[in-house]
Amino acid sequence: MDPGRKRRAVRRFWTAVAAAFALPLSMLATGTTTANAATVQCSVDYKTNDWGSGFTADLTLTNRGTAAIDGWTLTYGYTGNQQLANGWNGTWSQSGQTVTVKNASYNGTIAPGAAVSAGAQFSYSGTNTAPTDFAVNGTSCVGAHQPPITVLTSPAAGAVYSRGDAVLLAATAAAADGATIGRVEFYDDTTLLGTDTSAPYTYSASGLTVGSHSLLAKAYDSLGASAESTPVGITVAAGPAVVASTTQLAVQQGKTGTYEVKLSTQPSANVIVATARTGGNSGLSVTGGASLTFTPSNWNTSQKATVTADSSGTGAATFESTAAGHGKATVTVTQIAATGTYNARFLDLYGKITNPANGYFSPEGIPYHSVETLIVEAPDQGHETTSEAYSYLLWLQAMYGKITGDWTKFNGAWDIMEKYMIPTHADQPTNSFYSASKPATYGPEEDTPDQYPTALDPSVPVGSDPLAGELKSAYNTDDIYGMHWIQDVDNTYGFGNTPGGKCEAGPAETGPSYLNTFQRGPQESVWETVPHPTCDAFKYGGKNGYLDLFTGDKSYAKQWKYTTAPDADARAVQAAYWADLWAKQQGKGSAVSGTVAKAAKMGDYLRYAMYDKYFKKIGNCAGPATCPAGTGKDASHYLLSWYYAWGGSTDTSGGWAWRIGSSYAHSGYQNPLAAYALSADADLKPKSSTGAADWGKSLQRQLEFYRWLQSDEGAIAGGSTNSWAGRYATPPAGKSTFYGMYYDQQPVYHDPPSNQWFGFQAWSMERVAEYYQQTGDPQAKTVLDKWVKWALSKTTVNPDGTYQIPSTLQWSGQPDTWNTSSPGANSGLHVTVADYTNDVGVAAAYAKTLTYYGAKSGDAKAKSTAKALLDGMWGNYQDSLGIAVPETRTDYSRFNDPVYVPSGWSGTMPNGEAINSSSTFASIRAFYKNDPAWSKVEAYLKGGAAPVFTYHRFWAQADIALAMGSYAELLE
Repeated sequence: MDPGRKRRAVRRFWTAVAAAFALPLSMLATGTTTANAATVQCSVDYKTNDWGSGFTADLTLTNRGTAAIDGWTLTYGYTGNQQLANGWNGTWSQSGQTVTVKNASYNGTIAPGAAVSAGAQFSYSGTNTAPTDFAVNGTSCVGAHQPPITVLTSPAAGAVYSRGDAVLLAATAAAADGATIGRVEFYDDTTLLGTDTSAPYTYSASGLTVGSHSLLAKAYDSLGASAESTPVGITVAAGPAVVASTTQLAVQQGKTGTYEVKLSTQPSANVIVATARTGGNSGLSVTGGASLTFTPSNWNTSQKATVTADSSGTGAATFESTAAGHGKATVTVTQIAATGTYNARFLDLYGKITNPANGYFSPEGIPYHSVETLIVEAPDQGHETTSEAYSYLLWLQAMYGKITGDWTKFNGAWDIMEKYMIPTHADQPTNSFYSASKPATYGPEEDTPDQYPTALDPSVPVGSDPLAGELKSAYNTDDIYGMHWIQDVDNTYGFGNTPGGKCEAGPAETGPSYLNTFQRGPQESVWETVPHPTCDAFKYGGKNGYLDLFTGDKSYAKQWKYTTAPDADARAVQAAYWADLWAKQQGKGSAVSGTVAKAAKMGDYLRYAMYDKYFKKIGNCAGPATCPAGTGKDASHYLLSWYYAWGGSTDTSGGWAWRIGSSYAHSGYQNPLAAYALSADADLKPKSSTGAADWGKSLQRQLEFYRWLQSDEGAIAGGSTNSWAGRYATPPAGKSTFYGMYYDQQPVYHDPPSNQWFGFQAWSMERVAEYYQQTGDPQAKTVLDKWVKWALSKTTVNPDGTYQIPSTLQWSGQPDTWNTSSPGANSGLHVTVADYTNDVGVAAAYAKTLTYYGAKSGDAKAKSTAKALLDGMWGNYQDSLGIAVPETRTDYSRFNDPVYVPSGWSGTMPNGEAINSSSTFASIRAFYKNDPAWSKVEAYLKGGAAPVFTYHRFWAQADIALAMGSYAELLE
């Protein structure tokens, strides 16, 4: 990821009985402070990717001063014959051996403590000595002090120990810039186990509990810098156990594969380990190591078990290695085609993701947002999760079923999601009080958090809900079947809103807890939120819980409320479509039919995302009182909007309930494949009377939406709204429309702008490409032809396999007002690429787009670029946990950002932290100061270098694996 790059932020905005923002997950809002330039204080970090005859140079310029740098020119010199070929994120030139980089129009201002990045490609022969002298605006820059390098050398990743055995932790640590190592700390996740102050750095941990552990080392140097190692996952078994080196193994037809076996603890006598196939594909058999002897002296020395595949057939088999008095080791071996390189990669990465020791999952089997805990983006802690992660788990397990023939994991993933992320009846107990003729009370959205709380206005007319009656008739319940968007998996905040009706059970509650965050307008970044419970019983917060931070009311009632992220629910349907298709191809359609029916039900309820927030009529809606109430389907825009939400009183004897849709439709949320499945696939057609017809209309409307938003260059612009500014305000004169909805360059959130992230392009076009591959629809092809040509023109693959794809997009102009019979050319709507990235998750989604498009259209460049991206990330960015790249997080300067709380309001978080007008992001999240990675953020806040993290996000790892599987299916 490029240093200084903004990542997208998932936000939620919620007014009174109206919950509002639902984004997917990955762009962080960053803020800059402008000031007149003073004496420049700076540092420059210089890194290269070198392939012998050429290289790319990445430069990070950090402002070390107290005033902003307003416009910059960076100069440095080479000592060899390096020759500039091209550059990005600035204007590059070369005179002799001197290189000059001038800022681009979008990155000329560097706030104190912030950084910008620029890069270029060079050719050379002979030596390639790195430059040492840099200057900015004529002032010499120092090199930033580099943090120490720390590697946990013991235990080995995936090691298994028996309960009671000591676990030896050992690390190497090296300091930079003449500093020395002061100490090394050893952690179990965020718990400090012990410290060593002299090399060799070791610690013997005893008493580790049975289960999975994520261990790491953290070194501190004499200059105050620190850095932690990559986590190493181990397992502690209840007793002696047989240990296998992997849980997943791919063997090509007619070939052999091996995995290693050893014991977890030293035995007192010889132990015989027997390995045999216990079920599944009979074309796989043990041909070596069926019986292995381990002695008290060689118990920890691995021996190999060999599995051979016959020359035909595919599918998985289970192999167990057993020994008397020991727990068994189970390995799933999958026979793949003789040319199955990419399926083998899928299984390899799938094994890393699903290995419990690697830390992607909670004890309940819930996917965390990331392995790492210190991460702030959509969720504000890594061990939260989102409906997005659950939907990616479903998709991952669908692909696993396709490759292995095992559909139990797909069904199990839906069961996990249904149990923990879809509110039970006890979690939404008063839906029977809901009145479809009065869905909710109007509350205006405001521009900034300091304009909250806002008052409800019952005088503003709202429309009627046409879905409630037919959904109850179809499913015999008043409850909503949709995922809430965010969950505090380890109950880190301590609200204890666990599934099953536990309302504010508190910090002592174990297991996942529902959570709410964003609720105060488009400028409320993740750094400005006040986390609060989904079920507010006034136990925490202030006298009215957290409600009076968001709405101004005469009185407050204890209540529950949930918000969906429609793109995640649609992705769950998308995954079910592929599972149904692939299982049928294997003659196993009945294995997934029950789960597919549940996906159809979820899609039925997802239609709430097609409706204006207050069920007002769609089109030319300006003025809350004058915008007419809808009377049914005339309140539906038939697009996937930013959210739908529902809530009600906790009082089951005299309750009330509400439901809302959303007036904002974002191009990145649309999913024509899900719409196609829900309208045309017999197994996924909803049970309601109008569900399939609604999705059929939505499919056509989504395809038109893409066409309307397609820029002159080919990228897809932001979206539209039926409620300008979130309060049915009058939009600027001349604003173009789509079925009467106003063009919005940045629907919903503005910090950062919601359509600047290229990932939204890749995610959304990938769904269009899947739909096109399945149907050949020429409308989809028209959009894809132009988009792919633009994206390919902005993609660079270097000779060493590294790559650059678009990162931040900037927009100008607007589309032509939509004319169904004669769509405009949009010659006035333009996009430029502000900077580039090697982000692996986005690259995977982009590669999938090219794969599906290339497979159907035959486009050779699309196919070859998809392969190059997949090969490049596989060859350059692998580590023990998956595939990832370092990220420089300049936005972490915002940990001390103030969180707006009205003057005079006071309350407490579950752990006792005060919430008042002096609160900051960090002050109401004290748990961060116990995180092993906190010290490098703390050093940055004190003026040090911006911290660098290598994150393993669940969605990104799943998307990479899926990209490998998709390429194997369609192009290998």
